[in-house]
Amino acid sequence: MWALLTNVKFAVFQISLIVVAGLIGALVRQIPSFALRDYGAYQRELQDLHARYDGAAILGWQFGPAMVDLFERLGFFRVFSSPWFAALATILVISIVACTLDRLPRLWREAREVRVVQPESYFDARLPRRALVGGASPDAEGRAGEGPLSADDVAAVLARRRYVVTRVTAADAAYVYGDRNRYSKLATLLTHTGLVLFLVAGAVTGTLGYETVVFLADGQSAPVQPVGTPDNLLVKNLGFAAPRNPDGSFADFYSDIVVYREGAELARKRIRVNDPLTVAGFTFHQNTFGPAESLEIRGSNGQLLWAGPVILDSEALGFPAGTIAIPGSDVGLQLVLARDDAGGPILALVGYRQLPGTQSATVVFLGKLRLGESSQAQASGGFSIRWTGAAAWTGMVVKSDPGAQIVWIAFVALISGIAITFYFPRRRLWARVAEGRVALVLRAERYVSADPELADLVSALRARVAGG
Repeated sequence: MWALLTNVKFAVFQISLIVVAGLIGALVRQIPSFALRDYGAYQRELQDLHARYDGAAILGWQFGPAMVDLFERLGFFRVFSSPWFAALATILVISIVACTLDRLPRLWREAREVRVVQPESYFDARLPRRALVGGASPDAEGRAGEGPLSADDVAAVLARRRYVVTRVTAADAAYVYGDRNRYSKLATLLTHTGLVLFLVAGAVTGTLGYETVVFLADGQSAPVQPVGTPDNLLVKNLGFAAPRNPDGSFADFYSDIVVYREGAELARKRIRVNDPLTVAGFTFHQNTFGPAESLEIRGSNGQLLWAGPVILDSEALGFPAGTIAIPGSDVGLQLVLARDDAGGPILALVGYRQLPGTQSATVVFLGKLRLGESSQAQASGGFSIRWTGAAAWTGMVVKSDPGAQIVWIAFVALISGIAITFYFPRRRLWARVAEGRVALVLRAERYVSADPELADLVSALRARVAGG
């Protein structure tokens, strides 16, 4: 098992699976996380997915409905919270940790254990990245030598280029070893830590995170978490606005909100799409909006049953629609905002009563109102319904993401590891100094242009000879 977990091909295979899963999650519409905790919301999302994909067909074969059912069973509509994705991420984390532990002793030995004195054959000029500099005697072709060099000269040139220098004097020669960015390969630990922390952050957010959508008309408030949650927050919509440009397009839309805890105000802000409010671990994002119609409903004896806005957050026949249960009765009221032939607003009323033990309902009354009008009680099921005002509601996505801080730590670790690896690669140079002549060997990571660097060191040594 250890051999499998530390196998590079197995790691590549795991990463490929994660990438494919991520592509599915990016290309296929995902069910919002709040709907995963609400059966009714989940079913509504599935209905929307069927409406979106059911029409897909190839050569007359309509495969959309079967595809939606298959994707739902496989978890493709909730990839990042599915058990199989969690299993893939867990195995990848274990593999990364195993690979890190497996490589760490070798990386540490490579950084710490250095052999300064090398055999003379190691400096053979016929091998790559070797050079010979200095020497007081003429060369084989009778040209004047470059002049003698000492171990001090080599050490000075290396120190000026930020090499850590070690010197050893032997019977036959002096040896100088220079090491630059000695521990840079250990930066892979930072890279691996960043990858692990990214996956841990996803697990923390998926397990401990919270997301919901709150719809509020002007002046309305609602709890952020389920009623009864300790230290729950209450958010209130002070007012929503959506000003328009001269051509009728929306210039902006924003909500003025205030957040309370146990009656004490924590924060207030005008939020926009890209300018949320963050308080007490929750972030309030402006997300959507729609019409909200204010009603006044009275019973047969004139008592007031309802006075306030009704949010039209659904559709009926392509028009904004919403429902409300009339307090103190078993009658529900559906509102549909439409327009008459002249383009004026009309509020259609559908009173209904749910049939016991079924999903069906029977219509109690039908009607329509213009703004400011009231219905006759005998024509609307014994209720007097008045359309008192037209406004709007705001929709906010409220999130708690405890993994966000871990993501930032993971990002810093990952980028730091990559930057150190690529911008500060290790270089090692061995020099053998004998009779004023220096033999050089340069070894470097593949990210280093080693030949130009060796040529630069040789030039620096020759310049040192020329300068006396």
